Amino acid sequence: MLRLSKLTDYATVILSYMARDFINLHAAVEIAEATDIALPTVAKILKLLVNAQIVTSARGAKGGYLLARPPEKITVAVIIYALEGPIAITECSISADHCEQSNGCKIRANWGLINQTIYNALEAITLADMIVPVALPNEVHIPVASLFR
Repeated sequence: MLRLSKLTDYATVILSYMARDFINLHAAVEIAEATDIALPTVAKILKLLVNAQIVTSARGAKGGYLLARPPEKITVAVIIYALEGPIAITECSISADHCEQSNGCKIRANWGLINQTIYNALEAITLADMIVPVALPNEVHIPVASLFR
């Protein structure tokens, strides 16, 4: 199963909150209260996001955190990369050196295509998209061909 960590999930919640009012500074305490995420976790995530240059920080009594770019310029792929590292569905998607089977593998290129398709989908969704409410049916069907645009 492909699954993101709780920190990445929380990061998207924090950034979505900030995106709704992206021109103003947000204190870590304010973000924690608004998102119901524990303050130490919010602080840890904000530090990672500052290091990844997704948010900026300002010190002082009136300090806080601000998105480094408008929400439509921050993709879900960038957020995931900041918290998880390279987006890879298999080890060989990052490097063939990490796989014991790489010498005889006949499907590595297929996994590479799948990985690139997932990356393209995540790169196509922005933080601005994440704050727009979406009503989904009970089942979502995404034709693979539609992802190759």
